[in-house]
Amino acid sequence: MELEANYEIASTADFIHTRNFTRIALQFPDNLLKDSIRIVRALRAKLRLLRDSDGDNKDVGLFVMADTTYGSCCIDEVGASHIDADCVIHYGHTCLSPTTKLPAFFVFGKASIDISKCVENLSKHALTNDKPVLVLYGLEYAYAIPHIREALTEASTSCVSGSKLEINFASVICSVINPAEDHKSIHGSAGGSTTNESFGKEAGTRYAIGGLNWNIPKGHRMEDYLLFWIGSDNSAFANVVLTFNGCEIVRYDATEDSLVTDVSQQLRILKRRYYLVEKAKDANIIGILVGTLGVAGYLDMIHQMRELITRAGKKAYTLVMGRPNPAKLANFPECDVFITVSCAQTALLDSKEFFSPVITPFEAMLAFNRGSQWTGAYVMEFRDLISSLPVEVRDQSEARFSFIKGGYIEDFDQQDTVIGKEDNEGALALANATEKALKLNDGNLNSVIKGTAKSGAEFFLSRSYHGLEINGDSSPEPYVIGRSGKASGYEDEKSKQES
Repeated sequence: MELEANYEIASTADFIHTRNFTRIALQFPDNLLKDSIRIVRALRAKLRLLRDSDGDNKDVGLFVMADTTYGSCCIDEVGASHIDADCVIHYGHTCLSPTTKLPAFFVFGKASIDISKCVENLSKHALTNDKPVLVLYGLEYAYAIPHIREALTEASTSCVSGSKLEINFASVICSVINPAEDHKSIHGSAGGSTTNESFGKEAGTRYAIGGLNWNIPKGHRMEDYLLFWIGSDNSAFANVVLTFNGCEIVRYDATEDSLVTDVSQQLRILKRRYYLVEKAKDANIIGILVGTLGVAGYLDMIHQMRELITRAGKKAYTLVMGRPNPAKLANFPECDVFITVSCAQTALLDSKEFFSPVITPFEAMLAFNRGSQWTGAYVMEFRDLISSLPVEVRDQSEARFSFIKGGYIEDFDQQDTVIGKEDNEGALALANATEKALKLNDGNLNSVIKGTAKSGAEFFLSRSYHGLEINGDSSPEPYVIGRSGKASGYEDEKSKQES
């Protein structure tokens, strides 16, 4: 019974049965594969009971997907299409990104949490802080939120000081996603919005992140709230810290039963991201990594990135390789920087081990829009960027200062990136591009630094392999006759023993 409760066997079977799905893909992350066989057996038994009660003899196929094409938090529509699935049942941690083609049902799971200790820490921060508290949480703790609400209500009524606890809770966006619905609303709503009653009926600014959504009343800002996160230090929490880096954030680790008030380690990521933005400004060849084929709007974002890169006078290549790793990206040394188009929770790649840095679409817009400045705001969800920022590239005739190279940089002219009609012959175009290749000037800071290659063809023309350099006299040494015999007794050793 515990398995059926944790993995919502009854509601999952009802979702499949009421929609008459016959081919279902069950998507598991690696840590939940151990329970996949028992879940399939329980689902089959429940579906058999539902079919018998309705007199339906239709057979239902359940297929376990163990290895996802991209991140395990997104719906793997590519893997599901291999078996012609009608829907996907997703288990475990998820980003709740809207799908493109297939409907999806999400089973978040139920992580253990001590309700009383969580309420105790939450009440203490609400009483000692002059800001209202906004509770955010990992989706695996969504089942416990009603119990935490109830316990907080009892705690506030029994409070002797008479002070009222101003605590607001975010709501889960949905547990079912239908691709036919409009998912292009602001802040990336998935499967419709959920009204958060704790903020009152007056609508203000709506926010959505990590599968949660909430409303801020008119005249309020996010900086006015203390964010109380329930969950572990995972990608969802990093998403919250970066997006709301101006807010005071407290994290309650339910696994360790500890309270973490210092999130400076997560905020240091912003410094690293700013460095990558500055480094991307000096890039000439950019690779666009397709990090998802199922999240709605990914193709529009790729087209927008290509247009942004082209207008900036740079060369763009689109690469589809599944989950990126240093070995895969090392096969494209001509790319100075990579842009990954994926969901918000897999967009931040620690590219310290990569040959070239990997940035997000938001960082690309900062890097390739001349004159743009980073105000500290950070956008993780690429669907929030689609058509939200104009693809505008200002005058690039003037040199700009590069903080990475320590000098002024003259970017490529836009006209140089397009070969004229008279030069569109294969060999002639390559020769023309090679002739216009720019080189590095001297080390004087007052001189203007120019790039080395504008396309992959130029890069491979200039790349060559040099063997080991032999210094000094290269004439061969006279050969020496070695010892003969076995290691247990060489011939010269035997002769010495006999003598």
